[in-house]
Amino acid sequence: MSTENATPGTIRPLIGITGRRFRLGLVDGLDKRYGHLFADAFMSDFSDRIAKAGGIPVNLPYDADPEALCHWLAGVVVTGGQDVHPARWGGDPSVVRDVDPRDDPMVHDPDRDEFEIALVRAALARHIPVLGVCRGLQILNVALGGTLIADLPPGSVEHLSVSPPLTDGADDHKVTFEPGSIAERLFGAGAVTNSWHHQAVDRCGTGLVVTGRAADGVVEAVELPGAAVLGVQWHPEWMERDDPALSWIVAEGNQRI
Repeated sequence: MSTENATPGTIRPLIGITGRRFRLGLVDGLDKRYGHLFADAFMSDFSDRIAKAGGIPVNLPYDADPEALCHWLAGVVVTGGQDVHPARWGGDPSVVRDVDPRDDPMVHDPDRDEFEIALVRAALARHIPVLGVCRGLQILNVALGGTLIADLPPGSVEHLSVSPPLTDGADDHKVTFEPGSIAERLFGAGAVTNSWHHQAVDRCGTGLVVTGRAADGVVEAVELPGAAVLGVQWHPEWMERDDPALSWIVAEGNQRI
């Protein structure tokens, strides 16, 4: 990362990072005596990059009260993961499998949805900067009453890439940003990004505006005008190059302390 750490001894912003919960029995090689217990998982790529940008990463389990958290946090990152439950946005509930998300971390997780939606709403109410990443962009949209496209059809742009991270993405996945937006200020008029999603924003939630699209029109960035709120459909934590989205949330958090 090109952004250096804050000077030792200075106050640094607490940046909350969401994650997921799964049964420890899914971990190969773990002592089987603990297999029935649960673990909270947070992608260390977020923690690493936020720390290097000068923030203090704080992992947020579902048990934490969103309102109480927002008395302390200077910024919130809602991370990627499984699809948002269709009951949250008026989608088709027949796609929901009767599987405990603790046993399969890729199935719908109502507890995670409830926590992250409440966290977004609490953060917005207290004017705390919010960065939504992939699923996090969709959570931001749903929290404000928006809807989603349940499954993107095949097209000219590959949105569900087969490439593993870290990657800067393929040339077909160029995102164009609206002039004057936060995204345009951070990334310029356009940028090639990575992509691992099969759902996308359909109708924007109250106040949200689209500020970035791929060549096929799929929404890739959203913002809440007048607020430090940004959603990106790609994964800045898994870009090979320095992606400014995570530096942005730290910089915005610095303005609150």
